[in-house]
Amino acid sequence: MARLPYLEADQVAPEYRDMLKRNTNLHKLLVNSPEMARAFNGIGGYIRFKSKLDPRLRELAILQVGWMEKSEYEFTHHVKIGKEFGVTDEDIAGLMAETEGKPSKLEPLARAILKGAREMVRELAMSDATFAEIKQHLSDEHMVDLVLTIAFYCGVVRVLATMKIDNEPTYKVVLQQYPIPGVN
Repeated sequence: MARLPYLEADQVAPEYRDMLKRNTNLHKLLVNSPEMARAFNGIGGYIRFKSKLDPRLRELAILQVGWMEKSEYEFTHHVKIGKEFGVTDEDIAGLMAETEGKPSKLEPLARAILKGAREMVRELAMSDATFAEIKQHLSDEHMVDLVLTIAFYCGVVRVLATMKIDNEPTYKVVLQQYPIPGVN
C-alpha cells in the first residue's frame, strides 16, 4: 500500500490536472507535490518523446534497470511501453539471458547498452570499456541521452520502492509472461 494518497483530478488544483492524463498510480501519487510532479513529467516526457536515441534501445535500457532492481511496476509498465516502440518478446528474452550472463541473439549495440545499464545499477557508472563500445555507435548527444535515461530510471525505481506505489492490475498481467525472480 502506498505511503501517500493517490489523488484524483477533483483533488488537484485545475492547473495541475493535466499531469493526471496518464492515469497511473505513479502520477496520482507524485501530484501530491504538483510542481515536483511537473518537473518529473518534464524529463520523463523528454526521454519518451523528444530524445533522438533509438526508442527500442532506450526501452531496453529502461527494462534492464527495472529487471535488475526487481521493480515490478517499472518493468511491467515498460514492457507495454517498449512494445509500442519496437521491443519484441525476443528482445526481452535476450535481456533476461544477458542479465544471467548467457548468450542472446541481441545485436552487439543492444547487448552493450544492456551491459552499460547493468553497470550503472550495480557499480554506479559504466566502465570505460562499455562506454567506449557504445560510443562507437552513438553520437555525443545520444550518449548523454542514454546515460541520463538510465540514471533517471535508476531514480524512478527508488521512488516507486520508497513510496510503495502499487502496480495497477492491467500491468500485473505482464508478470505471467515475464515473472521477475524474487518478486511475488
